[in-house]
Amino acid sequence: MISFQYVRATDVADAVRQTASDPRARFVAGGTNLIDLMKMEVEQPTRVIDITRLPLRQVEPTPGGGLRIGALVPNTDLAYHPLIEKRYPILSSAIMAGASQQLRNMASTGGNLLQRTRCAYFYDVATPCNKRKPGTGCAAIEGLNRGHAILGTSQACIAVHPSDMCVAMRMLDATVHVTGPAGDRAIPFADFHRLPGDAPQRDTNLNPGEIITAVELPPKGFASHHTYLKIRDRLSYAFALIAIAAGLELDGDTIKEGRLALGGVAHKPWRNPQAEAVLRGQPANAETFARAADVLLRDAHGYKYNTFKIDLARRCIVRALGQAARGTPQSQSHKKIA
Repeated sequence: MISFQYVRATDVADAVRQTASDPRARFVAGGTNLIDLMKMEVEQPTRVIDITRLPLRQVEPTPGGGLRIGALVPNTDLAYHPLIEKRYPILSSAIMAGASQQLRNMASTGGNLLQRTRCAYFYDVATPCNKRKPGTGCAAIEGLNRGHAILGTSQACIAVHPSDMCVAMRMLDATVHVTGPAGDRAIPFADFHRLPGDAPQRDTNLNPGEIITAVELPPKGFASHHTYLKIRDRLSYAFALIAIAAGLELDGDTIKEGRLALGGVAHKPWRNPQAEAVLRGQPANAETFARAADVLLRDAHGYKYNTFKIDLARRCIVRALGQAARGTPQSQSHKKIA
């Protein structure tokens, strides 16, 4: 039994004050990840701060032509929001590829960014895990690592980030807005999550006491030429072996701009500017897509049971870019379940 204090934050400033005064305090909104972690005794907070009543549930246009998403907007509401479906349909597709309808109804936008890895060794407190307890080792490196990382790994950790939504946001070049004891700041999505290095216990570059207040999307949404492809062991309620968010801007059959973000392959959603540069100015065909895949996966490294993911990722990149190049039918949408 974990003993903890439950409190409710009255506003954002109050939430910051409460967590800044207690390093072991944790925010709870939907609780879809935190409650599991507490049940498994991976997380043992001294205080749980309920932030569900904070005014962070708006989705609204920004002066620059983008969209600002409040941190407490539920995943379901975001996926079916008219502006998301129209301007950023890849984000809607990515959200709908994750979890189950019940979990999407509860999970929040900010909480989705802060998901922790689903590595079985991380959840098993009887095994070594540098992410859970620094300095104990990484059991996954010599263990059952079929679903683990092939890019950006270290000797300290080969876990992967589990979010689908974050893969699409990384492709879209979103910005994360946070508030903390030092005030407000904006973090480019590329810099929000961390690679494991020698400190895998740190998933993000949030400072102590900071809370996510919003995620901002830029104007460009690749609404006409995009795809979200997720390969998993079963059709629903499974985390990705490989996930790809692909977006193209075309001039006829020539690629003006191409973006690729991968999930299921690293400690954070993965992009490589050099791979995207290979696409620029080239014909939108399988040969171009294969060259981009080769560059993106150039430094990929498999472990005992997950080497297959390198070739799988290569084939999926070519397929996803091909689907994006053909265009996305306007009629393709998800039926909302009450």
